[in-house]
Amino acid sequence: MTAEPIVIEDKLVARFPGIVAADTRKGFEGYLVKAEHLIEFATAIRDEMGYDFLSSLTGVDYLSGEQSFLEVVYHVYRSTGGGALNFKVQVPREAPILPSLVGLYPGADFQEREAWDLLGIKFEGHPNLKRILMWEGFAGHPLRKDWKEAYHEADTKPFGSRWPGGEVYRIEDKNPFGQNVSYPAGFDPENWKGDVEESVYEGLAESRLENGHDMATDQLVVNLGPQHPSTHGVFRVVVRLDGETITGLEPVMGYLHRNHEKIGERNTYIMNIPFTDRLDYLSSMSNNLGYVLAVEKLMGPKAKPTERAEYIRVIMAELTRISNHLWAIGFLLNDLGAFFTPSLYAIEERELILDVFEAVAGSRMMCNYMRFGGVARDLPIGVLDTIKRLVKERLPRKIDDLDAYITNNEIVRSRCEGVGILTPEDAIAFSAAGPVLRASGVPYDVRRADPYSIYERFEFDVAVRYHGDVYDRYLIRLDELRQSLRILQQAVRDIPEGEIVSAKPQYQVRVPEGESYGRVEGPKGELGFYIVSNGKANPWRYHIRAPSFINLTAMEKMSLGQKVADVVTVLGSIDIVLGETDR
Repeated sequence: MTAEPIVIEDKLVARFPGIVAADTRKGFEGYLVKAEHLIEFATAIRDEMGYDFLSSLTGVDYLSGEQSFLEVVYHVYRSTGGGALNFKVQVPREAPILPSLVGLYPGADFQEREAWDLLGIKFEGHPNLKRILMWEGFAGHPLRKDWKEAYHEADTKPFGSRWPGGEVYRIEDKNPFGQNVSYPAGFDPENWKGDVEESVYEGLAESRLENGHDMATDQLVVNLGPQHPSTHGVFRVVVRLDGETITGLEPVMGYLHRNHEKIGERNTYIMNIPFTDRLDYLSSMSNNLGYVLAVEKLMGPKAKPTERAEYIRVIMAELTRISNHLWAIGFLLNDLGAFFTPSLYAIEERELILDVFEAVAGSRMMCNYMRFGGVARDLPIGVLDTIKRLVKERLPRKIDDLDAYITNNEIVRSRCEGVGILTPEDAIAFSAAGPVLRASGVPYDVRRADPYSIYERFEFDVAVRYHGDVYDRYLIRLDELRQSLRILQQAVRDIPEGEIVSAKPQYQVRVPEGESYGRVEGPKGELGFYIVSNGKANPWRYHIRAPSFINLTAMEKMSLGQKVADVVTVLGSIDIVLGETDR
């Protein structure tokens, strides 16, 4: 244990005697806080100790007989950098109630709603506590360990019908449709007349912006999406309008929700690697990296990657960042109305990066490439030379071309400058991450603030802009493209020869008991994986801190007072992928 955590522990124990205790469970860290003192504790760590950035809020169901309880795990950081302060609150499964932290950390908003939706944990004082991924009429909380879906076969994989016996059958045949439906007590589907849309509009019953004129006007509630190309997928924005001015906004999501985390807890550890590809499907290499880092923390020194594997990981992660930002810039121009010509220029360069991924991983998008202790396979002959040509010659030239064509375009500037402003204070408070955070003047990048892999070896600058508007969120991605090229040029120069994985490849790994939180600076922001292991072949808890999901928390703040057309631009500047948002 380093000196810093010891100092913090001494301060916390002295400041909260009898309220805070160290988490002494095997393989666990952080502190246990009594629910009735949570607000007092959170206020102190934010205001007195500087932990102003709530990164992740995770619910966990510990279902084990008489000792069963639900736990909420918080990871908070200082926006100036450094490691996490991890604290937890435990509540009984029968009455899981604790105070909401939205008043202190507005970024807890969607995360608390998710914990309520999927685990049934009630956050008292939350301003809009309702489901967020499931529909409001859904019965039960599907991440609880005793919740079973309609075609449930077994709690963990590999299923006995597949391995080792090989007696394969379809569970649908054993549990046919019509006989597998269960209803809540007292529910009659024939006479049900519930209005599931009512809760969507409740939050916009009143204007959140003062009427700026003397004329009495009626306000309208309008839906953008979910079937609309400007929403970047099956995503819906409900807006309250005074004329064309936004006076209230609420993102509505979950149309692609598939209980990714429940499936991840059923999978073995290695089965989850290709499963992470399907989150932000534009950034599968980064997704792989965040997950394997979390599991490697639990596995300890035996899973330490080889030197060559570390360099390959960085190369793939930074190529992914370039690929993502090219796509984001191209489609921001689409959202502004410059249909497809600018985006095709950007996509052409992205295709060259996907050629590299295909050569290395065998797939252009669903790469399934990282492994615990290394990577799945080495760079084929000639691929390193291709990467060198890309990062030293072609990509720098093409990024300069994008800059020349777009940055001072009159329409781009008039549509983006001063639109969707997010101040640095609000960006931190709403748990914004990645380009959204740094474009608001907060130079926070996980690669520098809390380094992982071998990023401390590379020279690069943390890109930062200071106006917090759509234009700066475009410029920050342009800056980051150039910084990624700097990292790549050093990595392809210094990559050593050697092995690509530190241990013999395994079909199944046993992970020691404990918890870990692995995070990376993904293209869209901090991507985190919280893992709880009970020592068996499947994770007990598998949770994703999804930047596409959490960055949307600040969307209303960015949009109030803007026009309808600006909503599309603001959403494009956040850069979401619905596979990651909905999970």
